[in-house]
Amino acid sequence: MPEEPESRAERKERTRRAILDAALALAADSNLAAISLRQVAKQVGVVPTAFYRHFGSLELLGLALVDESFRALRLMLLDVWRHAPEYRDFIDGSLPIVAQHVRENRSHYAFIARERTAGPPRVREAIGREIDLITRELATDIARSGAAEHYSSADIGLLADLVVSFVVTIAERLVEDPESEDRVLADARTQLRMLLVGAVNWRSR
Repeated sequence: MPEEPESRAERKERTRRAILDAALALAADSNLAAISLRQVAKQVGVVPTAFYRHFGSLELLGLALVDESFRALRLMLLDVWRHAPEYRDFIDGSLPIVAQHVRENRSHYAFIARERTAGPPRVREAIGREIDLITRELATDIARSGAAEHYSSADIGLLADLVVSFVVTIAERLVEDPESEDRVLADARTQLRMLLVGAVNWRSR
């Protein structure tokens, strides 16, 4: 059977995807602020005006990449908590999931790591908001699970912040040095034990 011709919507989505991928690739050796709209358009093989049909500016492209990257991070954290809802399961249940997600979404985690400190202001702010949102979502999940029944609401928020910060740090280390994955995960396992020894024995005043 002959293939059906590609629709206009499909071509538009394919070009949009190519622009996002090109920006991730071009920013890999520096950051988003160091690349230009023309570089992205040239990489994709379209004229600059075609870029504007998808993104009004390079900054808006960066915001779209933030949204896409954090979908991967949010799914990872949901997987971590779903597979390890209790402290005794958290260490062995979480680390393989973190490593797998980083391997499968390396360019997105590298983008977050670079841009949250060196990206354009609106992109840095968007990353900060996304991390805050994920932290609040995780705090809600922890409270519902009953895993922190001796915690106050404020302390559950602090615990969620610790977990999210820890996972982001592990992801950054795995992105920076993929060849040392075993060592990074072994160190992370020890650090998590240290963290959770305190967590299971914590009682809010």
